[in-house]
Amino acid sequence: MTLFLFFLFLFIPLIEIAIFIEIGGVLGLWLTLAIVILTAMLGATLFRTQGLTVFHQAQASLRASQFPAYAVFDGLCLLVAGALLITPGFFTDGLGFLLFLPPFRIFLRVLFVKRLLHLDLIQAWSEKPDEGSETIEGVYRKVREEEVGPPHEGPDRKEKT
Repeated sequence: MTLFLFFLFLFIPLIEIAIFIEIGGVLGLWLTLAIVILTAMLGATLFRTQGLTVFHQAQASLRASQFPAYAVFDGLCLLVAGALLITPGFFTDGLGFLLFLPPFRIFLRVLFVKRLLHLDLIQAWSEKPDEGSETIEGVYRKVREEEVGPPHEGPDRKEKT
């Protein structure tokens, strides 16, 4: 993992510098800087609007007594996207704008869940519980077999004579 991070922190700035040189040579310094500033402003705007949407989705899930897993994942993607768009550069801007696209986030979420399932870090779950299932709340304790006596007579049991 540290080797991956080393290459990530080494190659991304090199890619950004190369792209800056190429675009700056074609468009000029001031237009290139203006584009970088505009993408940062656009990223902040997208972060605010999509972030509020994800926040409202999380609230709706919580009101329905469900864990907002999708909203949490989308929120993390938006956080990374906002950081990438604020960072000066065209390569990071491209990655950031990709993370703002909901279909791309869904694609990443599917890959992420498949990876976690493969590593046995999570178990598969369905979004909605079975329609016929009921939740029963109560207190229990483990009972050894020798502690179990004859069955208690209840209202639904009839005595055999």
